[in-house]
Amino acid sequence: MIGQTVKTELDDLDFQILRTLEEDARQSCREIAEKLGVATGTVYNRIKKLTDEGVIKGYIPIIDPEKVGYELTALILIQVEGRYLVDVENEVAKFDEVYYVYDITGEFDVAIAARFKTRERLNKFIKSILTIQHVKRTVTNIVLNVVKEDLRVKV
Repeated sequence: MIGQTVKTELDDLDFQILRTLEEDARQSCREIAEKLGVATGTVYNRIKKLTDEGVIKGYIPIIDPEKVGYELTALILIQVEGRYLVDVENEVAKFDEVYYVYDITGEFDVAIAARFKTRERLNKFIKSILTIQHVKRTVTNIVLNVVKEDLRVKV
């Protein structure tokens, strides 16, 4: 079972709680319990279980990147030499600008999404990526318009 994720068994109440939290994660257990018609303790225990089992990974605000100065979003494809894929992915993941690192199929091995405040910073970032050992080449795509960007998982 190495490398496999253990699937958590969820029932209808778990899904109702998750959907309610997706609407507004700032709701109290009492508010959720009232909406769902169950005891506050039940909601508390379910949320604790969902958190302990890694179903709920955290609670974060969804910030508009442009409103805090991140004008550029780039999707970058990386081709990696041989068996060094995980090493390169781990190095790339260390950059603060990077918010996704994916193992992909096809001509390229890694796809990343990153945000930048300036073109100069993007340029330096790409040059930094190219200095990582075992990176063969990159292709950078600048996002012109975001049509949909929703990080929530629909349950």
